[in-house]
Amino acid sequence: MDDRVYLSLIYDFYGELLTEKQKYIFESRYGEDMSFQEIGENCGITKQAVSDTLRRTEKQLKKYEEKLGLAEKYVSRKEKIGLALKALESGNTEAVKEILESLLD
Repeated sequence: MDDRVYLSLIYDFYGELLTEKQKYIFESRYGEDMSFQEIGENCGITKQAVSDTLRRTEKQLKKYEEKLGLAEKYVSRKEKIGLALKALESGNTEAVKEILESLLD
């Protein structure tokens, strides 16, 4: 998975654990594709401060995911549900049953 996509995914799970400043910088950079210069001007800080804050925020998000694994579980479940739907479409009820049971574990 692309690092940008991965960071956006884990932000969806853990973003509320960040400070308002971290959320603003992260959302401005990844959601609005703003430059460090633009973000810095809006926040009244330097480009370097934006870069440092963003780097620490990314590290913090990755640490949350490493400890809690919510995004990984979400992706895994989503993949299993996709497999179950394909098995259901093909009439393979035994495969559907196995997949659904694995989701309950």
